[in-house]
Amino acid sequence: MKPHTPLRADLALIAGWIAPGSRVLDLGCGRGELLAHLQAERRVTGYGVDFDVDNIVACVGGGVNAVQADLESGLAEFGDASFDVVVLSQTIQAMRHTEAILVEMLRVGREAIVSFPNFGYWRNRWQIIGGRMPVSDAMPYQWYDTPNIHWCMLGDFEALCAKNGISVLERVVMTGERRVSLWPNLMGSLAFYRVSRPGRAAGVQ
Repeated sequence: MKPHTPLRADLALIAGWIAPGSRVLDLGCGRGELLAHLQAERRVTGYGVDFDVDNIVACVGGGVNAVQADLESGLAEFGDASFDVVVLSQTIQAMRHTEAILVEMLRVGREAIVSFPNFGYWRNRWQIIGGRMPVSDAMPYQWYDTPNIHWCMLGDFEALCAKNGISVLERVVMTGERRVSLWPNLMGSLAFYRVSRPGRAAGVQ
């Protein structure tokens, strides 16, 4: 993997929230694009975690430390506050134990960055009105073969954070490569949250 390869817009946004020199844990890291970029550009250290063995091989081949694990089993192998930032990018909607993984992320990390497809996006609503489950760039699967089991909107995620005493430090909503500020729950297809326990945020530079 080449560190200078441009990041996708969603990963570039996440990278911008991570301070140089941070300790980062990337859950569902895929082939390690984000960590490779952060290592090259922001001197971070850390690990990726993914269930797919092929992804782990790609990470290691690209110089990214990664381990094969099932996130549903939790993060017990990582100690409290082992990382500055824990990332879960477009994966939380596929987790069976959504609340548990969010709480665990903020046990092992000072803060967490979570992104997910926004089910409230107007194109999704329009397809539902038409009698079909939504299919889009952010939600590319048919209803019968999707790994996604817990769809949510912005308000749902924020309510989950409030229930667990988690503070929302920043929120950005995007459609494609464009940030959305007007009617974000209606006009945005992807949501990004930077969250922490009160008094524990790692900071951004």
